[in-house]
Amino acid sequence: MHRRGINYLLSLITTLGLLAGCQAASPATKQASSQLSKASSKSTHSTIKHQSPARPYQHWHAVKVVHLPILMYHSISSGNQLRVPAKEFRAEMTYLKAHGYRTLTANEAVYALKHRRLPQKKVVWVTLDDSYKDNMTAAWPILKQTHQHATINFITGFTHKKNHLTLADAKQMQASGNIDFQSHTVRHLDLNNLTYQVQLTELSSSKKWLDHNLQQNTQVICYPAGRANDQTIKADKQAGYQYALSTAPGIATSTQNAYNLTRQRVVPGMSLTTFQTLLTTTNE
Repeated sequence: MHRRGINYLLSLITTLGLLAGCQAASPATKQASSQLSKASSKSTHSTIKHQSPARPYQHWHAVKVVHLPILMYHSISSGNQLRVPAKEFRAEMTYLKAHGYRTLTANEAVYALKHRRLPQKKVVWVTLDDSYKDNMTAAWPILKQTHQHATINFITGFTHKKNHLTLADAKQMQASGNIDFQSHTVRHLDLNNLTYQVQLTELSSSKKWLDHNLQQNTQVICYPAGRANDQTIKADKQAGYQYALSTAPGIATSTQNAYNLTRQRVVPGMSLTTFQTLLTTTNE
């Protein structure tokens, strides 16, 4: 009996020890579980945070042929046929807003024409040639107020020329989201009158300048005087451009020569009824 009593006592002590050990470990187990849960939650949060953003064109719809009005402006002022007064420019941008047009960026226009896809039926691409200073002082405030977008075809060699935009101006405007910049060559020379090598230098140098200074991939060249020859188009391709703008009238389409897109010239004194005719398309 005595031995049995001793064995029973030892067994009881061991059992109580094990129970005490389990109770002591319980808080640690809970803490470890909590830390694991937090780590798992943090990992999940991190994964969500670093997921790629939605593709910008995923909701665009396919069309058989893209019809894209490309409006051509120059100076937003008054004085000659290349100058549209700010009052008229405001009325035209307000018209676009009121009638549900989406003003495309240059990148969006390139995508639309290349892939034959559109975000909606009513689209337009607003362009301003020659990078005049009034594009900043007159056009830009109107674009911001009406929530519209425009592309300025920039002459890269004119940044220190009076009445033209500087690089600092371009960076400030680009940061707003209402303006993007494409190439209008370095010196604004009629490309038709230049040798192939000089054309290539004008085209490639302006693209490199814009790419470097504005941290972008410049895809569009706008021809000075609106003219180009076969050598120009060859140089366009070698320089890395995807599309080129002329001054020939008409609505651009995805079936046109990519290096000779037509545009619709906006002139001073144009009524809104006439302005509306520049926009007529058959996008479905």
